[in-house]
Amino acid sequence: MAVAEMQKLNLVAMSYDKNAILNALQRTGAVEVKTHYEAENTSVISEDLDGLSARFARVDGALGLLCAEVDAFNKDNKIKSDDLKDGFFVSYREFIGARSLEDECEGIVEKINCLFDERRELTAAKAKTERNLSAAEIYAEVGEKIKDFSSTQHVKIKLGTIPAAETDNLLRAVVEKELCHCEVLKTDSETALILFAAHKTEEGLEEIFQSCSFTPCPFSPEKSGTEIYAELKAELENICARLDGISKEIYGLSKNIKTLKIYSDYLGFELEKLSLSEKMRATATTFLLEAYLPKEAEELVKSALDDVSAVYYEFSEPSEDEMPPTLYKNNEVVKNFEAITNMYSPVNAREFDPNAVMAFFYSLFLGFIMGDIGYGLLMLIGGGAIYLKTRSSDSGIKRLSGVFAIGGIFAILWGLLFASFFGVGIFNSVMPDPKDDKWHFMGIEIPSVLVISLEIGVVHLMAGYICRAVQCMRRANFWDGMLDGFVWAVFSIGVGLAIVGLLDEANVGILAIVGGVMAGASLLIAVLTAGRKEKLLGKFTKGFGAAYGIINYVSDILSYARLYGLMLSGAVIAQIISSYSLDFIASGNIGLIILAVVLMLVGHAFNLAIGLLGAYIHDARLQYVEFYGRFFEGEGELFAPLGSNRKYIKLTNN
Repeated sequence: MAVAEMQKLNLVAMSYDKNAILNALQRTGAVEVKTHYEAENTSVISEDLDGLSARFARVDGALGLLCAEVDAFNKDNKIKSDDLKDGFFVSYREFIGARSLEDECEGIVEKINCLFDERRELTAAKAKTERNLSAAEIYAEVGEKIKDFSSTQHVKIKLGTIPAAETDNLLRAVVEKELCHCEVLKTDSETALILFAAHKTEEGLEEIFQSCSFTPCPFSPEKSGTEIYAELKAELENICARLDGISKEIYGLSKNIKTLKIYSDYLGFELEKLSLSEKMRATATTFLLEAYLPKEAEELVKSALDDVSAVYYEFSEPSEDEMPPTLYKNNEVVKNFEAITNMYSPVNAREFDPNAVMAFFYSLFLGFIMGDIGYGLLMLIGGGAIYLKTRSSDSGIKRLSGVFAIGGIFAILWGLLFASFFGVGIFNSVMPDPKDDKWHFMGIEIPSVLVISLEIGVVHLMAGYICRAVQCMRRANFWDGMLDGFVWAVFSIGVGLAIVGLLDEANVGILAIVGGVMAGASLLIAVLTAGRKEKLLGKFTKGFGAAYGIINYVSDILSYARLYGLMLSGAVIAQIISSYSLDFIASGNIGLIILAVVLMLVGHAFNLAIGLLGAYIHDARLQYVEFYGRFFEGEGELFAPLGSNRKYIKLTNN
């Protein structure tokens, strides 16, 4: 539950050792290079990235095409293969040795690109041939050469097609001509093949053809219709055969996927090293590097640098005006919730890491909103299964599934308290009924579970003020922690006790007095000390601001009513779905029983999905606004060690 303490590394070495040193630092996985200050008699190292960047893009692009092709083939043919799995382990020696794979991998990439280029060309040719074949099909039975239907000195002859619907119109027009003859050679559902002959003295023929949408034969006059159709059909078969062959050749390259992934990540690392040059400084013979590393990694980095060659380096504390990157030090459970904080803003390296506290409350609220044993089991089993399936990676899906699985445990616990299993009460509930039970607060009737949600909010706000106190005290600001954090935490406790004391059903009026005294005394202290760092009028305005903050405090507590609203809506929907389904089953009618099963599956799946979406968003809002608003600073940048941005592989240090 802390942020790693960072050290600075300052290094000077010979320019010809730069690559070896960067490799050594990358192997530690513990060094992030930062921009070097403008040292005297030094300049920025200039590197040409274009060539390597283009090569990396070409390799990664070809790899993407190959993987997509193999994945589609495997799915179509129900083939299971490990070739496409990322996150496989590669030794450091093999990774750095990927430089020797350049010729082999570039050859594979060239072949992949050539095959896909050929496929694109053949696919376009296939579409064109299919169009021509479709047009030639109606000429397939014309055994004479097309040129045999050419006009003579005295007779106009036309061979072509018209829409089948225009056949009768054409024949009627021909009948009106004395020296014309038209014969329909073949028809299909859309087209008619006609042979037309007329004496050259006949007029108005072009108007007839135009009105009937006549299309003259578009094929070579030197061949017969039968030959043209057979050639096009053979051409299409050859194209299809070659396309099949290309698919097999591409799939045959799947054995090279892992090699290409290693090479691609290696090129990415080489590109990263070149791009880091602009953060370094150099003299005529040396280069200068500054970096951050976790304090506990100091010995590891020392050992790595000592193994390279002659290099001068030193470690130091970051200055007060520097903000080191943030490296969380949390257990595997809390790690799942770091992404929720990071969506708002990463913790900065000089503040208290609230992720463990936030993880508890986030899970508590998520479980409260779902509040059902059945839904909790689905969250635990579904989220746990996805988490285990993706455990080798550190993806967002893995972390989100972990959040839902942990939230499922809390949903089961709340479900036991509410005695709810998919909306059905299965035993006597410890908690009041969310829909029907009411309590009386100062004579006003209020839903019981709404009061509970507001009390949970008071506890959440109290935890926020305690975090503020811890943050101040960690920075040796004891009185700030006491007066700006602990005093308001006591105020929250007083408010919580007063709410319970004012409930008629609780019958503990003494708590209202105790809570009121605690809240009043702590508020008075807060008002009197709010302007302790101000002068004259500032003391008054700060104190007035602290008193006015009570309005915001009440507003913040009311924000937790959303917990009750979301829980109530989900509980009512679950109850309706289960109630109707059980009634259908009790009827004994087979059709209604089937309908009940469908309703249970679809209805509860929909309710769970909508509930999780709402819970995820509104739960996060309560953390960001109500909880983090008490102490959180943020604006940190996550620690990104040199060479950690690998897309496909994981490195082992051997």
